[in-house]
Amino acid sequence: MKEYKTISEVSGPLVYVDIDEPVAYDEMVEIETPDGEVKRGQVLESSDEFVAIQVFEGTEGIGQDASVRFLGETLKMPVTEDLLGRVLDGSGQPIDGGPDIVPDERRDIVGEAINPHAREYPEEFIQTGVSAIDGMNTLVRGQKLPIFSASGLPHSDLALQIARQASVPEEEQGDDGGSEFAVVFGAMGITAEEANEFMEDFERTGALERSVVFMNLADDPAVERTVTPRMALTTAEYLAFEKDYHVLVILTDMTNYCEALREIGAAREEVPGRRGYPGYMYTDLAQLYERAGRIEGRDGSVTQIPILTMPGDDDTHPIPDLTGYITEGQIMMDRDLNSQGVTPPVNVLPSLSRLMDDGIGEGLTREDHGDVSDQLYAAYAEGEDLRDLVNIVGREALSERDNLYLDFADRFEEEFVDQGFDTDRSVEETLDLGWELLSLFPKEELNRVDEELIEEYYVEDEDEAEAEAEEAAAAD
Repeated sequence: MKEYKTISEVSGPLVYVDIDEPVAYDEMVEIETPDGEVKRGQVLESSDEFVAIQVFEGTEGIGQDASVRFLGETLKMPVTEDLLGRVLDGSGQPIDGGPDIVPDERRDIVGEAINPHAREYPEEFIQTGVSAIDGMNTLVRGQKLPIFSASGLPHSDLALQIARQASVPEEEQGDDGGSEFAVVFGAMGITAEEANEFMEDFERTGALERSVVFMNLADDPAVERTVTPRMALTTAEYLAFEKDYHVLVILTDMTNYCEALREIGAAREEVPGRRGYPGYMYTDLAQLYERAGRIEGRDGSVTQIPILTMPGDDDTHPIPDLTGYITEGQIMMDRDLNSQGVTPPVNVLPSLSRLMDDGIGEGLTREDHGDVSDQLYAAYAEGEDLRDLVNIVGREALSERDNLYLDFADRFEEEFVDQGFDTDRSVEETLDLGWELLSLFPKEELNRVDEELIEEYYVEDEDEAEAEAEEAAAAD
């Protein structure tokens, strides 16, 4: 192994080394300082005369007297089923005090793109226990459905709730030993306080037993942050496609990941794109998000829920904007709902799951799911429009029908969306609650629901039912 002592420059997270032989892009590097400390790095740029190395542990202590060794291989993740229940740092090293990882194999963290011809279409329901998602924006196996949040909103609590509650109902009901469910949780750029909250919740609820947790803290090097999601997804792919798990990957916070890309791009003196982010950010994000999916002939699946905070609550910012192009919908968290105390503060109107229609209905959730969701959405949208009108003319100026829609919008937020972070609702409970709310309206208002479903599920008011029975008896 050839060793160089030809460091010419240290710039931020980058170290520039003069070389006399070609070095491969992405090759792993060891840098040893004069006091014996060894730091790992990766070749970010290579030419005939020099290489640029991004150092995972930070460049502090590295000078021109440091030794550089090129290892001749790319960065790999040691994978094994025994990773379940373990906590690792952002570069895949155990930090939970447990034993060293004895891997079944070591996999390149860049991974291989799933052959489009081998992809199976995502169409099986994943139950999160959150009504605003399960009922209105259903998540299906193999989908990538991001959560768009903003600074100060409780997206971490929602992420923990989903990690704790997510399940595949038909696999649990079956006796055929179907695929198990696992969670890979990748945290990037979080504070030590947030990390402690995550770990306390995982341990308190027992969710850690079926989870692999990657923790990259805010004071860890930015370079490590670019590796963390790839480590997490490599682990997820192994569990899904080699061990037949249904894996839910939760990545938070993608904004911190993109900020790390911008920081490294600035250190490399790249020509910036929109708002200073690298021009290749779309491609970079696509390389992560497109690792979700299902493969023909394999029982397992990889489903992604990336979480990002929109800078300045701006959904046109490059990070949410590019994410929206790649993923199949979004769950939108709302500051107004949060200020009203609604938990989780999910605004169902701008939220969308593009694959929802394929993952619901008879044999998947329940035959009335699609109609109930459409009617709830339409009624809530009308109630929201009427709230704007009330601010102008007052509630007294509205008709009885309009007031009914206003009451529905209030109750929808209070009873359907506001369930708290500790309540786990089955999809049946969610749909039954939806019918309870829709039954505020007379049957003729339910114009998006099949008449047979109305007859079966409509919740009759007891007084009205008695009056109708009396009228029918009198007519006879």
